[in-house]
Amino acid sequence: MEPSVDPAAPILLFDSGVGGLSVLAELRTLLPDAPIIYTADNGGLPYGTKTEAQVAARVCGLLGRMSERFAPRLICIACNTASTIALGMVRDVLHVPVVGTVPAIKPAAALTKTRVIGLLGTDATIRQAYVDQLEAEFAQGKRLLRFGAPDLVAAAEAKLRGQKVDPEVFQRAAQGLRSQPGGEEIDTVVLACTHFPLVETELAEAFGPGVHFIDGATGIARRIAFLTQGQQFARREGDLALFTRDEESLAALRPALAALGLERIAVLD
Repeated sequence: MEPSVDPAAPILLFDSGVGGLSVLAELRTLLPDAPIIYTADNGGLPYGTKTEAQVAARVCGLLGRMSERFAPRLICIACNTASTIALGMVRDVLHVPVVGTVPAIKPAAALTKTRVIGLLGTDATIRQAYVDQLEAEFAQGKRLLRFGAPDLVAAAEAKLRGQKVDPEVFQRAAQGLRSQPGGEEIDTVVLACTHFPLVETELAEAFGPGVHFIDGATGIARRIAFLTQGQQFARREGDLALFTRDEESLAALRPALAALGLERIAVLD
């Protein structure tokens, strides 16, 4: 990417819902002046219960449309499920840098003392061969226990809308890992869905003391900063939160969106 890129060209963050806001929070720290379009495909939420073909077709189609419409300087797929399935395809068809999101198994393997790591993700993410490859490359000699916790996606969505969430949701996620052979020795948990850091406090209470949580948001933000270094940033209007389906609950998200500089809400037509 040339430093002469249009200063108003946005960085486009894409997720199935509001989970990617955990990535945006880290990005704001590094690039506070960058123009942002945050896109939540709430019309396709949740991705974790869909087939690989469905996710790939939807992600490629939406990002193709938005790339033509908004001419972003960079696209970040701030979604583990979409990245593990469709990242390569998106890079093949779009002529713009694309940053993906992958489970933070490498740093978790370096952090664990008990050599037992838990991984919470969507059902689609935890079954991907890409996760197997990360485990083989970075977690040799360690045990990686996986659990699909799709209810945490809905919990994070509800929390950001100010709705009450049943604590049992977090207990089930913790028990899903703890009940596996060796699960009681888990001291590090990979949050392999960008929604999950939004409920890290609740998960920490469910797991109890002595467990560290790790996600990829900081690393993703650093990668975006690296790829855009030397470029100029200029906002011509307030940053945009874009949704793929109109629904009444979008209004409840305004405070959370505004706190991250997303002053405008619109629905993709």
